[in-house]
This record gives sequence, C-alpha cells and structure tokens, in this order.
Amino acid sequence: MTNQTESRFVYVTYIKTTPERLWAALTDPEMAAKYWMGARPETQWKLGSAWKLVFPDGKVADSGEITAFEPCKHLALSWRNEWSPEFHAEGLAVCTMDLETVGEAVKLTVTHSINRPNSGLIAAVSGGWPQILSNLKSLIETGAVVLQPRKK
Repeated sequence: MTNQTESRFVYVTYIKTTPERLWAALTDPEMAAKYWMGARPETQWKLGSAWKLVFPDGKVADSGEITAFEPCKHLALSWRNEWSPEFHAEGLAVCTMDLETVGEAVKLTVTHSINRPNSGLIAAVSGGWPQILSNLKSLIETGAVVLQPRKK
C-alpha cells in the first residue's frame, strides 16, 4: 500500500511451528538459502550488526544494519538494495519481522517500507516476499519448498 509520504508492503502468514523454530529458520544461513531460492543472509545476528543478503554467485543483493533484535519476537533491518541502480538510489528502507504465538502456530508479519511515495523497491518486494515466505512456510511445515532457485 502507498500513501502520500511512504510506500509499504505488509505480509502476514501463519506457520504451524514454534517461535524458536521459526526464529532459527529466519537466522540460519543454510536454512535461509533454501527458502530464499539460493540467497543467504550474512551477519552476526545482534543489534547494530551489518547484514547482507548474498546471491548464490556471491553478488550482494541487499545490505543494511540490524536495528532491532529480540529473539523469537522481533527483528528489524535497515535495507538498501545493491543490485539495481534504480532501487539503490531510493535509499534505505526498513524491514521488520514480528512473531506472535497463536495457538499451535506462529503469526509472522513482515513489513517492508520506505519513506517515499510510489517506491519501485516496495513494488518489487511486494512480488518477492510472497514467494520467499511461501517457501519458508512450506519448508517448516513439510520439509520442502514450493519454488526452487531460478536457473540462469
């Protein structure tokens, strides 16, 4: 959704798992590579740490800093696209991930926003996040992902 001053994408899914297992999936680079279709996060996983998402060929997709870190509950990242000059020029976005126990599931809310209207970056992540999070949900619940890495 877009308003006058910012662009924002919000995705909510419910995953039959525990907060600990979901948090581990979000922060383990080997597991992340499975649902990120080959890309993997690199960071120290602590407040203030730099982070980057690296494509399988070693190129940096996105980078930023961990701005909030509450294990099994909340993660926030500053987010700058590194592979598209157009998206990179938009500046820093913010991505938050909130985990909340709901019965035997965990409600995962991912919010990706930037302080600019009609953001091309937010339009792009609006297509990417559903694929990644569908893979994450399927991987945790069934052991397999829905979408495999794209062949070049």
